[in-house]
This record gives sequence, structure tokens and C-alpha cells, in this order.
Amino acid sequence: TDTRCPVPAQGGARVKTTAVLKTIMETLKEELVVAANGRVSREAFALKDRPQNFYMIGSMGLASSIALGLALTLPQRKVVILDGDGNVLMNLGGLPQIGELLPPNLVHIVIDNETYGSTGSQATISRKIPLEEIARASGYPVVEKVTEEKDFKLTLERCLEKKGPSFLLVKVEAEEGPEGLPRVSHSPVVIRDRFMEAIRRS
Repeated sequence: TDTRCPVPAQGGARVKTTAVLKTIMETLKEELVVAANGRVSREAFALKDRPQNFYMIGSMGLASSIALGLALTLPQRKVVILDGDGNVLMNLGGLPQIGELLPPNLVHIVIDNETYGSTGSQATISRKIPLEEIARASGYPVVEKVTEEKDFKLTLERCLEKKGPSFLLVKVEAEEGPEGLPRVSHSPVVIRDRFMEAIRRS
């Protein structure tokens, strides 16, 4: 029996999650990345595993909090959050905290498919509540929204260049993950240690 909640129409979103993450990973250079748990971490790992990637194996919602600490501690480094709508909703208090502390080197990318994709595609409230408006009200000085793939790369580059914190919401299609998408094979200890080493070498 299919127990998934029906997912409402998404207002014409045509962007694919894999295309978004592929563009991100191809664009990044030495930026530090904190990837939210679930499909975001798994796809980032499959597309471009690198020591500068910190994969959240658990702790749903806390990618933004960890990245905030990094951005404040390492002001000379650009820190990128790869987040999902479900993760953001799990830790909404993180947004005003970022807006209050205003780390200029932080870029918060939210891939919004309006579902909890890792647990059965139950609908999230982002289908009705615009997360970009919450970010704007929380004090992010730069807020962008993308609904078409052709606009994403230039918008991403603009957010990476601007003084932040920046919030980039990308509306994507609700879709099943690619067949055979691997789980992150590194242990949490290995993820931690190689990430810390990448920071020390910078």
C-alpha cells in the first residue's frame, strides 16, 4: 500500500535536483560545504566527493547551525550550506540567528522540492509558505529565488560573490532520486577528520 501523502502541483517548477547539485559542485572551488542529511548529502558525495564537504549523516535541520559556526570562526573562508526545505523547517530558528549575526561569508542554498523526499515524499508546508520570505524577514541581506534551470548558475555565482549572508531558494521538481544513488560511505569520524584537515591546510 502506498502511504505517501499526495504532493500538490508546484507552480511550474522545472528544475531537477541533480542538475542543481551538479552545477553547484562544478562551480565550487575551495569553499567549505555543509550538506544536509538525506539526498542532498548523497548526491553531493556521488557528484564530487571532496575533503571540504561535511556530510550530515543525521541531525536533521542542523546543517545551517554548523555552517553558521564555521562562518563565524573562519571569516576568511566562504561557507556554503546545501539544505532542503524539510531541513530548514526542522530548524527555523537557525534563520533569524543567521540574520542577527550576519556572517558575510555564508551562502545558504535551499533545494525546495516541497516534500520530505527521504521518508516517502510527504508534502512539506513550503508548498504554501515561501521560505525565501522567511529568510528575508529573518534579516538575510541577499535573498534570491530560482524556478528555472537556465537562471540558476548566474544566480549562484552572484550569491557567491556578494557580501552575505545570502539565501538562494531553488524550486525543484518532486522526483525520485537517481537509481543506485550511493550512501555516503565515509564514517562520521572520517568525515570530521578530513574536513578539519582541509580547514587547517587553508
